[in-house]
Amino acid sequence: MTRPVLVTPNLDKEMRVEADTSEYAMGGVLSMKGEDNKWRPVAFILKSLNEVERNYEIHDREMLAIIRCLNEWQHLLEDIQNRLRYEVITKISNISWVVRSQIIDKQNRLFSY
Repeated sequence: MTRPVLVTPNLDKEMRVEADTSEYAMGGVLSMKGEDNKWRPVAFILKSLNEVERNYEIHDREMLAIIRCLNEWQHLLEDIQNRLRYEVITKISNISWVVRSQIIDKQNRLFSY
């Protein structure tokens, strides 16, 4: 088994954002589909949650992780906006309910491609 190595982003390839959170930290991986149809990591992010963020409900922490990832890689994701779709993957199934049922604030609207 080989360890994943970061690859140089190619804006003509399909991209994927994976985000996850715990009680103390959040993380994410930006991946690109390779020639062999395998997902290769392009970048990653890991941040500790501050005291206030640790008190958020799980779906709010998960949404925070998604927003932080999209902010971090906005320059790469905006370039592919009109050519290819990208997907956001999270382990919390009720996030789709949160997005559909709540009014999305201005910061979130920036990323509703």
